[in-house]
Amino acid sequence: VLQNAQAKIDADTNTLFEFLASHGIAREATELQNLQVTDQLAQSYRSGPIESRYIVNQTIQVRTDDVDAVVAASQDIGKLLQGGVVLGGQGYNPGPSYLFTGLNDIKPEMIAAATANAREAAQQFAADSGGELGGIRRATQGLFQILAADGAPNMMEANQINKTVRVVTTMEYLIRD
Repeated sequence: VLQNAQAKIDADTNTLFEFLASHGIAREATELQNLQVTDQLAQSYRSGPIESRYIVNQTIQVRTDDVDAVVAASQDIGKLLQGGVVLGGQGYNPGPSYLFTGLNDIKPEMIAAATANAREAAQQFAADSGGELGGIRRATQGLFQILAADGAPNMMEANQINKTVRVVTTMEYLIRD
């Protein structure tokens, strides 16, 4: 019986790899993780008849920079279900997670924009107070935050392709009379 469950997992895994390949996601972008076998007869909290003694779960993780391929595959996931591949289990996340990895590429531009915005605000303070803007007295860069692109309720940042990246800076300027 356990051999049959393992054979089904192996067949489903091969079906999944073929499905991913059909969407341009190579086998090298996948990683087999967390094979779990649960013996229903060994569960102390079990009650009633058991249809299947063993439950076998295999986690497969996909990591790729090809966002378009992931979107296409996730929108076509019904084909796996039609083929008899069951998706789910404990901790099952029904969709892909999109991680932003380009922070270092945009940091300089974001800091420059934050500095320009701070200077513009400081110039307005100086003008409103009848003074003249001097140089920067002190500047600190706060944390960069990667947020969901919109404020949709219960929408996690990792589940959205588009992100909002924010940095908070503190700039102190001298204002001369």
